Amino acid sequence: MRVSLFCLALLAHPALAQDGNLRTLDTGVVAGRWAAVGRINIGPNGFCTGTLIAPDVVLTAAHCLYDKTTGQPHRPDEMTFLAGWRNGRAEAYRDVAVLLPHPDYRPGLEDDLEAQKAQTGNDLGLMKLAQPILLPSITPAPTGSFPQGGDRVEIVSYAKDRSEAASLQDVCSVLGTQGRVAVLDCPVDFGASGAPVFRDTTYGSEVVSVISAKAEMNGKPIAVAVPVEGVLSDLMAQLDRAGRAAAPGVRMISGGRVGMGTGGAKFLKVDDAP
Repeated sequence: MRVSLFCLALLAHPALAQDGNLRTLDTGVVAGRWAAVGRINIGPNGFCTGTLIAPDVVLTAAHCLYDKTTGQPHRPDEMTFLAGWRNGRAEAYRDVAVLLPHPDYRPGLEDDLEAQKAQTGNDLGLMKLAQPILLPSITPAPTGSFPQGGDRVEIVSYAKDRSEAASLQDVCSVLGTQGRVAVLDCPVDFGASGAPVFRDTTYGSEVVSVISAKAEMNGKPIAVAVPVEGVLSDLMAQLDRAGRAAAPGVRMISGGRVGMGTGGAKFLKVDDAP
């Protein structure tokens, strides 16, 4: 597979699986299994999807941590995590204390398509919550190993037209991987940047990647996700150090140069396989 970009980010209404077996998780019984997934509110209008992976740590996409309009990092006090958000209520609300994008993620590469393509594999970010979520109804999601071609996976996310409850797409497969990018056969649309991609195991579901972009391959819509294995442990260590070193206020730990930000969905085009 050859990947080339043709358009970039829009304001934080990143992507949401559509078609197929898309189901809204609008009842407590159904939604309870996915309570670690929540909506990340960004300012008065924007949002992404995130996943609680430790009592005080949320996993999302790095581009959700930047403001597209200003090209600057979001301030942590502009962001709130709503775990299990459903029909106007959340299982838990938490303010954000620290934002940490992948240190190699670089916003502002709209004019350099090859550079933007190459950095898609760095589109991971963490948020440290101001207070941990310690509720029996919300168990942090475990993370797993690198996804492989043929894996059956599930996406849980919020969307601009489904912002009041998460939706589940559970008929997805991994078509293959290219470097640190996984290509899924699920179509996605605005609302799911940062959404977790789950793979079922004998021990339960585990997060193996995070939705980064919508894409097209052979004329068909697909999704591009960033695997967490090989990166997440280092990011967690950096976040821990940053949290301990931070003043009582909030801060942004930037992974590098700040340019034009990518606060929402990105669009890729995946060309025909050779």
